[in-house]
Amino acid sequence: MQTDSLSDRILNGERRALARAITLVESNRADHRAQASELLTQLAGSGRQALRIGLSGTPGVGKSTFIESFGMMLTGQGLRVAVLAVDPSSARSGGSILGDKTRMERLSREKNAFIRPSPSQSHLGGVARRTREAIALCEAAGYDVVLIETVGVGQSETVVSELSDLFLLLLAPAGGDELQGVKRGIMEMADVILINKADGDLKATATRTCADYAGALRLLRKRPQDPEGFPKAMTVSAVEEHGLEQAWDEMQSLTQWRRDNGIWEANRAAQARYWFDQEVRHALLARLDTPQAKAEMERLNAEVSAGHLNPAKAAEELLGALT
Repeated sequence: MQTDSLSDRILNGERRALARAITLVESNRADHRAQASELLTQLAGSGRQALRIGLSGTPGVGKSTFIESFGMMLTGQGLRVAVLAVDPSSARSGGSILGDKTRMERLSREKNAFIRPSPSQSHLGGVARRTREAIALCEAAGYDVVLIETVGVGQSETVVSELSDLFLLLLAPAGGDELQGVKRGIMEMADVILINKADGDLKATATRTCADYAGALRLLRKRPQDPEGFPKAMTVSAVEEHGLEQAWDEMQSLTQWRRDNGIWEANRAAQARYWFDQEVRHALLARLDTPQAKAEMERLNAEVSAGHLNPAKAAEELLGALT
């Protein structure tokens, strides 16, 4: 694969080239990793930036339906939208369904939209390990907004906040009370909380839930990256497409404030440092997968099992052999 021609096609906005490049960066083969690194280096000078929006929520809250309605609204305004959807992988088989394009039937046919499902594999935190690199590729391809839909694993799903400029949390009506709203973890990471399914018989319940969370947010300690009034809770209906434009207006307002106050650049710099740290950690763990390291681990395992060596001392010997 010629990375020069692939980078040119990505810069020209070719969706097929973008899909091929994401496949390349997601590969674990050593030669593919080298090509992916070269490709990302070539594209780094494009200077293109997109608004990165992380989206999380419990399974069944309507994330895919919201993304389709929200994405259609954005493309209707002339924006190009990329969706990176992370699907959970089976702990038994390792496989994923990757069915988000089936759910987003209208958006998948939109010429200004790009949808890419990826398996989470063994990576925790609700995103795939190479999602950050896939975002960089989408930005180079000229997309204005990149939506990152997480697995939806619960309160510990905060890694997406290290990838995004805005973090949206989708909740269902009657999904909790004020106490749930002040719990640490994913709640304190959210910039905007959207109570979805605010339609039909659930509309009144959604309004009460929104009021509960709005009250809870006022109890949380004010964050330096927020203007007055943020984070905030709002009601939306992805099915009836109510509240989407108001939510988008609030997102733009928050983004502009952060840009004007230097928080946007500082946040992205902090995220770059975070992912550098993660790459170093993954590279160190990868050194345990070599035949020599595995053989040494087997030997030390036998020593520990027989009681001849304590686990801490065995770990110290193994790490000493690797350096």
